[in-house]
Amino acid sequence: MHHVFKLLIGSSMALIFTLPELKAQSTKPVEVQVTPYKTTMLANGKDELLLTAKMIDAKGNVVEGISRSVTYKLIGGANIVSINGANPQNYRKTDSTWQTDLSGISRIIIRAGAVRENIKFEAKVDSLTLGATEIHTIQPGKPHKVTNAKYKAKTIKDKILGADISFLPQLEARGMKFTDQGAEKDAIQLLKEHGFNYIRLRIFNNPAQPKGYSPNRGFCDLEHTKQMAKRVKAAGMKFLLDFHYSDYWADPQQQNKPAAWVGKDFSSLKDSVETYTRYVMQQLKDQGTEPDMVQIGNEINHGMIWPDGHVNNLDSLAQLFYAGFKGVKAVSPKAAIMLHVALGGQIEESEFFYDAMHKRNVPYDIIGLSYYPKWHGTLEDLTTNIAGLSKKYNKQIMVAEYTHLKKEVNDIAFNVPGGKGVGTFIWEPLNTWEAVFDRSGKSNELLDVYPEIAEKYLK
Repeated sequence: MHHVFKLLIGSSMALIFTLPELKAQSTKPVEVQVTPYKTTMLANGKDELLLTAKMIDAKGNVVEGISRSVTYKLIGGANIVSINGANPQNYRKTDSTWQTDLSGISRIIIRAGAVRENIKFEAKVDSLTLGATEIHTIQPGKPHKVTNAKYKAKTIKDKILGADISFLPQLEARGMKFTDQGAEKDAIQLLKEHGFNYIRLRIFNNPAQPKGYSPNRGFCDLEHTKQMAKRVKAAGMKFLLDFHYSDYWADPQQQNKPAAWVGKDFSSLKDSVETYTRYVMQQLKDQGTEPDMVQIGNEINHGMIWPDGHVNNLDSLAQLFYAGFKGVKAVSPKAAIMLHVALGGQIEESEFFYDAMHKRNVPYDIIGLSYYPKWHGTLEDLTTNIAGLSKKYNKQIMVAEYTHLKKEVNDIAFNVPGGKGVGTFIWEPLNTWEAVFDRSGKSNELLDVYPEIAEKYLK
């Protein structure tokens, strides 16, 4: 999960967002939704991107048939060059704001400046929840290979119906119990009984430190991960380990360096990534719970371990990824390696990123995409992007995060041309967004969606 749109409460999350691809209805608008069709631009004074803005109701439906005054605000070295095909000067109010009417879906074209910086775009309508996004402008240099060795990507035979349930120890610590049809069981067992066969676990370097993910408690540290890995394997399931390489959430809007690595020169930083990765993998292997798949970084289309591994520094990003890759392979050579970005339907940016990694000869096995319709486009965009990436790079591919449109996303993920689609991981289905359990831990109708998906694609 990602973006500045996370709402953290204590060490947990309250996430009530929306599903934007339902039939439009004339209902009460509550929010302006902004969807960027790429979030990385070249700072060359020429590169352009498309944003869409629309009013949505509490269920995520587009609100049609009404018009409201909207103010667009752009902060940073860029400019709006078109609003619904019209000259934006007609709507300009200040150096950084434009005012017009919003009805249906508006299309805004932004052109980057020639100076590298982050750009913030906002769309504000009266008392509605603000729509916003952040774009990183970059000036990448000439690519250099991380290795001259040829790597043959590992092909996994598994079809994956997975769930990221890294919150589970926190929920249990608060006393939450999970039931289905009146029977109380381990949440992992309940997921297995409904067709899930894979669990994803995130790991932070030192989440217990004061500015970490879980101050003093240390949830999602190595010890909690080891305990969860035992439970996953005991249930007869496989698991994906997701290295954030941070003490806190790592996503496209924040990839903060672990406190213990601050101040290291780049050579030492690479060594730290490889050594830490190898240590974690060895600890898991020693207790008989080797990960079957590993993510080197989480949603890294804007890079990881900033500032060294920011997407502007593509050579450095590639080297840091390769350090993690070597750390995994030193312990678990059979583990599949995922390269994960948050670009489900953002075709141009996806190709830019994976092209950059290809030019640097970065080895990996599986392309992983996050898909949240609010930020990543339509189902058609997702379908096109998955098909194009898997064909262009000849890789297996999966949706590594999603929550809404459960049947539709799984149908897309398991029906990639050439049989390259390996499946999905739903993000935190125990307690967030369209959770498959209610706040008391009782299963709901959304859990019952999965046996049919499993029967269709895993049998």
